Amino acid sequence: MKMFWRFLFRKNLPPGSLCQLDYAVLGLGDSSYPKFNFVAKKLHKRVLQLGGNPLLPAALGDDQHDLGPDAVVDPWLLALWDKILALYPLPPGLEIISPDVRLPPKYTLHYLAEDSPHPDGGLLQPTAPRAVPSELHPFAAQLVSNQRVTAESHFQDVRLIEFDITGSGITFSAGDVVMIQPQNCPEDVQQFCQLLRLDPDRRFVLKPTEPGTSLPALLPQPCTIRHLVMHYLDISCVPRRSFFELLSYFSTNELEREKLQEFSSAQGQEELYSYCNRPRRTTLEALWDFPHTTCAIPPEYLLDLIPRIRPRAFSIASSVLAHPDRIQILMAVVRYKTRLSKPRHGLCSTWLASLNPEQGDVRVPLWVKKGGMKFPTDPDTPVIMIGPGTGVAPFRAAIQERVAQGRRGNCLFFGCRQKSKDFYCQAEWEELVTKGFLTLFTAFSRDQVSSQRRRVDTEASQAALMGLCWCFWPLYRGAWPLCQLSPTLSHAGESSLKVEHPHNSAPHSAPLFPRQCLCWAALSPALGCRAFCVAREAP
Repeated sequence: MKMFWRFLFRKNLPPGSLCQLDYAVLGLGDSSYPKFNFVAKKLHKRVLQLGGNPLLPAALGDDQHDLGPDAVVDPWLLALWDKILALYPLPPGLEIISPDVRLPPKYTLHYLAEDSPHPDGGLLQPTAPRAVPSELHPFAAQLVSNQRVTAESHFQDVRLIEFDITGSGITFSAGDVVMIQPQNCPEDVQQFCQLLRLDPDRRFVLKPTEPGTSLPALLPQPCTIRHLVMHYLDISCVPRRSFFELLSYFSTNELEREKLQEFSSAQGQEELYSYCNRPRRTTLEALWDFPHTTCAIPPEYLLDLIPRIRPRAFSIASSVLAHPDRIQILMAVVRYKTRLSKPRHGLCSTWLASLNPEQGDVRVPLWVKKGGMKFPTDPDTPVIMIGPGTGVAPFRAAIQERVAQGRRGNCLFFGCRQKSKDFYCQAEWEELVTKGFLTLFTAFSRDQVSSQRRRVDTEASQAALMGLCWCFWPLYRGAWPLCQLSPTLSHAGESSLKVEHPHNSAPHSAPLFPRQCLCWAALSPALGCRAFCVAREAP
């Protein structure tokens, strides 16, 4: 991919070098991020500059649309196929496959006799790996502790979880992320097997239908149905349109088949959104709603019908210098209500929260990836860190690392709801402040008196923050600013950003400062007041 982009943006390419190329660009993105579909836009513009012939205008799918990317993809695909067939008609004797034809499965299941050898554990191998752990070869880390760090009366359950990675060969630094491969809960697995009338202990060997097709690397051979459903099939995800399209081929009930076909059609996307996306209905729950169809699903189509469980990324919240052979994460357990009677649960967070290290040797498959957050290498460079809520996790790792190296000049801005409820790592921060390793600023949005709980700006808060910022400016001039915020919080702060320069009474606009410097202003919704950016000017 890098070679492709380097070639495409060579300055010596003549303007007409791609004049014989017909092309079409489809981008998939999320408009809640600043650089929405940046790659698709850039690719379309560059190929056009080089003389390419666009078949269609660039299509920009948006996850934030009520109907998802399909709102753009559906009409774009119809127009694209018309263009392609007009330019490149099918040769005589070939016809387009009818949408009523069910394609063969990607894999076939060959069941084994009961006396055949059993699979040997699959993902969870406690022995040290032969190579550095990765997605294909995760390390089965032992769970050491699973501690709740919010008050029992607090609505949100946040955990500080520690893993033992002794002998794994894993190395990491502040800003890196740990990838964790979750699994479905046993109750859901049992329900799924009952619904599809599958024997969970039945063993099989997976074979590709077409020669040359690779097998799923994370599935052992042979494998049990229970292992397949528990560790591989994501039965807790919200089903996509393709799920209902394939499911309709198996339906023997006319009413169910008509509904499934409606969900898979372009005209039925609003209905599908109301049924699945808005209430966050899971794949397992959708299967319960179509019992006649579900019991007719051939087992060999399971891997075509249901996607695999994707690993979840967590910012590492500890330093190897402070905790050798350990990885800690700060995790909020995802739980919320929709119009469905049953509360929604996050797959990975709920599974991790349920693990108890006191109940034996509990193992979790994981590996580490480099993160995008970079910290300064110069030991004399101070760092301003802003992380409300669980966004403080990578900064905890950075502070532990810098303190272990004897570095001072660490400044942390932390915001949460209540000091007594969700002030994560309070004792640790206060100890570092006492020792002179940390300058800490906190804000608790729900601890104000009732008459002041409104989130509107006041003259008093502006004056107080102005005084704080410019008293703090000389010490941290030239500092390295970093922030950890959600897109929504970042946008909310950006919209109210006001930066004032100490040498000029007139407000300056954001372009005076690098992108990272928006972090202080972006924290303002969590603080409940207007904030001002404290950072060096962009060169």
